[in-house]
Amino acid sequence: MPAHAERAALVGLVTSSSRGDADHSLDELAGLADAAGARVVLRMLQERPKPDPATFIGAGKVTSLAAACDEASVDVVIFDNELSPAQLRQLEERLERKVIDRTQLILDIFARRARTREGKWQVELAQLKYLLPRLVGSSAALSRLGGGIGTRGPGETKLESDRRRIRVRIQAIQKEIDQVRQRRSQLRERRHKQSVPTVALVGYTNAGKTTLFNRLTGETAVASNALFVTLDPLVRRVRLPDSRELLVSDTVGFIDRLPHALVAAFSATLEEEVGASDVPMVAVYNKIDTISTDVRRRLREADPSAALISATMGDGAAELMQMIASRLALDTRRVTITFDSGKEFDRQQIGRLYRVARVISHVATNGRVVIEADVPRRFIERLTAVDEGSGKVEVGSGK
Repeated sequence: MPAHAERAALVGLVTSSSRGDADHSLDELAGLADAAGARVVLRMLQERPKPDPATFIGAGKVTSLAAACDEASVDVVIFDNELSPAQLRQLEERLERKVIDRTQLILDIFARRARTREGKWQVELAQLKYLLPRLVGSSAALSRLGGGIGTRGPGETKLESDRRRIRVRIQAIQKEIDQVRQRRSQLRERRHKQSVPTVALVGYTNAGKTTLFNRLTGETAVASNALFVTLDPLVRRVRLPDSRELLVSDTVGFIDRLPHALVAAFSATLEEEVGASDVPMVAVYNKIDTISTDVRRRLREADPSAALISATMGDGAAELMQMIASRLALDTRRVTITFDSGKEFDRQQIGRLYRVARVISHVATNGRVVIEADVPRRFIERLTAVDEGSGKVEVGSGK
């Protein structure tokens, strides 16, 4: 932690429905504050049936919070919820220090982590969408002054101009992101046509997805014991032990109550996971090197179908690859296909067959190639297609 780190106070609200999760949520907020470069020096939880519309935690609690912040020399107060523009203004006035909410904190972390143009566009889009209604709130504050001197002319004109510039910028960024989404869609369609299955690593931020990605692919993507290090999807090719190929995608991590603006802005990134409920899934428990043998045993008993691994140490990685290969082969049919080795199209089909199927036998005689293989059913029609006007490929049932 740098010596000049901002000193932060964390504030959460405990309601009847959130009582059991409040402490855990504040622990998570502390992790977010640390990721943003702050030093947590004060934590406070307020019990209320519902948020106070003016100050979120109530006037009396704000007074005691202000005193505690003075005593702890707090620079910034971070609320574990999204605050309204009016609440933000009231709290900053009464606490006399910077106040931000959970959404602003996560946006700040994303802004720190963004490296590529796409990532930076997505973060800026989310920030602008968050800022826009708060500018509208400033306009309402001006109108409450009653009009007249001090409320007309350049001040109000600048506010309208700011809103207009933000909307124009939002449209420009959205156009760029839409083009990225279109290119990504084209790449996915190309991969689909090549019959190469994709495995997406999906999970909580800082669960070790990038370390596992590096372990499976031999890559050296940046991995760190911090939240939201990966904002840009990475896709790399991996060859299985039986010579089939698949693509592994590292994706942005999830977190409880991820701001809607970020989900919308990062939809191009999250598209790698769209439809995940309809595909085979392998549950992976990472970081088993940090738990005891007894805890590992209980995990295996509780979820026998899950993979227990240490992405850092490599424990269980080979077993996980076998599980992935097995899941990809669940819906297969054993077929025997005869190709003409003298035709370029047939030779290309043989290459595709080796990439997506498990080849049992390969016999080449007199210009004919007979391959018996376990082929995923969704690829059979594609692999047994013939070049237009070149005759037919013979397909038979495997033994």
